[in-house]
Amino acid sequence: MRFIWAGLGILSVGLAILGAVLPLLPTVPFLLLAAFLFSQSSPRLHNWILSHRQFGPLIEDWNRSGVIRPRAKRLATLSIVAVFGISLALNVKTTVLIIQAVVLSCVLIFLWTRPSR
Repeated sequence: MRFIWAGLGILSVGLAILGAVLPLLPTVPFLLLAAFLFSQSSPRLHNWILSHRQFGPLIEDWNRSGVIRPRAKRLATLSIVAVFGISLALNVKTTVLIIQAVVLSCVLIFLWTRPSR
């Protein structure tokens, strides 16, 4: 069972990396999932993700108190605005734009209602 948890954790890290470059694919939720999966399967992988220079502090902040750092909020907001702007520039169908606007608005509401410190 530990191999399954570890494999799913590695898959989650891969999806998080893809999420860093692909619009609408989240990064942090996959990192949080990976941290949980690694905690169930491999102390070494769990320690690796928690001590990672980029990801570790974000995971620790969330685990400790549900905090999302202001810089992460700003970057997420900029990427959401950019994705929606690209959709507008590409003349995406109105129904898709409406769905996208609703989903992205919900993400922004969630993001900005979390504590920053």
